[in-house]
Amino acid sequence: MVDANVQLIERGTITTDANNILEGHTLGSAADPDPETVMVDGPVYNLVIEHPAGTILWDTGSHPDADSGHWPAELYEAFEHTGLRPLEDDLAAAGFAVDDIDYVIQTHLHLDHAGGLYAFEGTDTPIFVHERELKFAYYSAKTDAGDDAYLTGDFDRDLNWRIVHREREQRFADLEFLHLPGHTPGLLGVRLDLEGVGTVILAGDQAYTRENYDDGRPMGGELLWSKRAWTESRRFLEDEQRRSDAIVLCGHDERDLETIRTEL
Repeated sequence: MVDANVQLIERGTITTDANNILEGHTLGSAADPDPETVMVDGPVYNLVIEHPAGTILWDTGSHPDADSGHWPAELYEAFEHTGLRPLEDDLAAAGFAVDDIDYVIQTHLHLDHAGGLYAFEGTDTPIFVHERELKFAYYSAKTDAGDDAYLTGDFDRDLNWRIVHREREQRFADLEFLHLPGHTPGLLGVRLDLEGVGTVILAGDQAYTRENYDDGRPMGGELLWSKRAWTESRRFLEDEQRRSDAIVLCGHDERDLETIRTEL
């Protein structure tokens, strides 16, 4: 177990149709053929892990101009993002400067997770990302195929990439990278064995909300690169949780932010 501190960095709120979060959330019926759309809010957050090896930033959130032209209009309409501020300001509010960050872990490169990478352009700060994620991000952004949620302007920068290749990989004491494909091909989870807390698994967007993980309800089709891979990754996480009695944290669930505030 490592003596490390985990601090929450809140980065705004995303509002979207519940059908994007939970497959088949709002279904019509003969009696109610046109049910009212349910819109739900989800937090965007990053974490600062003060580890003996250095200060680690988990994800970089959305670009501060995501609501004013940085995102394509159709994506902003589908996923409305409010409460945006530059990454530098949100770090400062928590007592950190960009220069304090020694390493960055990018769970994946979707636009609401990689938009703050601009703050590390031209620096030597290592940016950890899975090989399959970086390849798929460029494939998506540079061709007409792939996933529209990757924006070239977020990650096609002068960055010090450190590529994770394997399914499990440890670069820091009691902090292990876990490859969790499904939401994207190269989504990167983190297993952190914390002194005084126990095992914590940062699942990121492998589970957007608790119902995805706890109940096994997949995200809507637009949020899954592969349902089969997602199901396998969830089973893998369940096994990890059983073996170590881990706390599993999801990517956009306010209940998990409260867990971070009170238990980590």
